[in-house]
Formats: sequence, structure tokens, C-alpha cells
Amino acid sequence: MELRQLEYFVAVAEEQNFTRAAARVHVAQPGVSAQIRRLEREFGQELLDRGGRSVRLTAAGEAVLPYARAALAAVAGARLAVDELAGLLRGQLAIGTVTSHNVDLPGLLAEFHDAHPAVEITLAEATTDELVDGLRTGRFDAAIVSIGSVVPEGLDIQVITEQAIVVAVGHDHELAAHATISLDTLRGRPLISLPEGTGIRARLDEACAVNGFAPRIAFEAGDPEVLAQLAARGLGVAILPEAFAEARADRLRPISITRPGLRGRLAFAWRAKGPVSPAARVLIERARKMLAASR
Repeated sequence: MELRQLEYFVAVAEEQNFTRAAARVHVAQPGVSAQIRRLEREFGQELLDRGGRSVRLTAAGEAVLPYARAALAAVAGARLAVDELAGLLRGQLAIGTVTSHNVDLPGLLAEFHDAHPAVEITLAEATTDELVDGLRTGRFDAAIVSIGSVVPEGLDIQVITEQAIVVAVGHDHELAAHATISLDTLRGRPLISLPEGTGIRARLDEACAVNGFAPRIAFEAGDPEVLAQLAARGLGVAILPEAFAEARADRLRPISITRPGLRGRLAFAWRAKGPVSPAARVLIERARKMLAASR
């Protein structure tokens, strides 16, 4: 049994796809498939169900996965201990981010790269749910996420901004005459929202559920700018961060939501426990100082 076989197996299990897993580990797909087949022969059991559109774990695969992760984590921890003793700063950093924010992430990463050119940095956009899961499993070292008042389990955060979530409509919309509306006013109305898994959508779904209804999502897009454009054209009521909506007041009418009000937080997040590479530790420290100075 080889560590790379366990690494490839974990990648396929998490990605549920051989092509994405191969890209993640920077190996051609046939090589990943061949190594996992060897691992399965060694166990005498198939670990992956390849019959559907996505790859799923078999019962044996479910049993092996936590041990494979633990083995990889142990090796990573040993390497970190040696690197720290030697004072080295190298390896890889995986950073995640939600789509829209005002953090100078390119500036942060560029400064880090200039100071530590031996560290390979990757950046990926995803929903908050995907980012939180990636932080917990070690796929991401740090991420910018959108959350509510509760800190996701297993993570530490530094709040970047906290602001109200508002509705935004075109200036000729029937709601445009109102400065505030109750959440119940949205019942049955066509809404324009970010997709499930995003922080703002989670706050909307939670609040509507407490008030006894499910939001009617007519249009869904991952880019807040698209939501603003759809609302400005009169296609529905957009759910947006307050500052984002107010910055487009020439074409949108931001309206506060009351009873209850909705609030969200943008935060820089990292894993609370487990091995942290020297590179990740330095980046997290840099990011926290930058964010503290900008507030």
C-alpha cells in the first residue's frame, strides 16, 4: 500500500469524479484509476461504485476513508514538524472564496508570493457550504465565507464585515415606494437569489422557515451583479447585501427587511484543529493583520 494510492482514493471520494480528482492531484486520470485499482486488489474489495453518473463509496470504501484521511494527516504532520525544525517555508496553499466581496485577496496573495516564491498557491471560488466542508477536510487552508451569527463547527474566523441583507427592486416596482417591509411581504413573491449553499441564501431560507413559508425562487445566479440586473429589469425581488444594493441605487431601490431583520457576516476562516502547514500559518497571520488594519 502506498501513500499516493490513499491520496488518490481520498481525492476521488471527495470529488465523486475521477477527472476532477486527477486534476486535484495533478496526475493523468488513467494513473489515478490504475493506482486505486491496485489499492482495491490489496484490500480484496471494491472501494468505489463506478456504476452511476458520479462515483460513490461502497461500504468498504466508507470504512476505509477515515483511516486513509488519518494516515495522510499523520504524514503531513510529520512533514510539518521537520519543516518547522528546518525553518523551511514551502509546499502548497489552497485558498477558497465566495464570489463577491471587497477584500483585496489578489494583493494579499501577491505579497505572500513575493515573500515566499517556493510556495505554490491555488485559488478557487465556491459556495460557503463547499468552502466550509473543504476547510474541515483539509482541501482548503483558508477561505473567505459568508455566514450567520453561528461560527461553523470546527472553524475559527475573523469577521471582515457584518451588514444587513436587504431586498432590491427596480424603481418602478410596486415595492419601491417602501423604505422597509416585513419578511412576510416576500411570501409568494418571485425572488431573485444566490443559489443554495451560499450564506445569504441560507439566511433567507432559515428566516422564511421560521415564519412558516418557503421562499419562491424565480431566478437564481451565483453572481450578485446578475441578480441586480434581473431586479432592475423588473423580473422580481433580489436578495442582496445592503452595501452592494446601495452602491447600485441608480437602478435599484434597496428596502430594509424587518420582523425579522436579516443579517450576514463575511469572514476569513480556517480550520480550528489539526495540522497546519508553516505556509498556511504565515498566510493566516498575514491575512488577519491585513483585515484588522482595514477595519
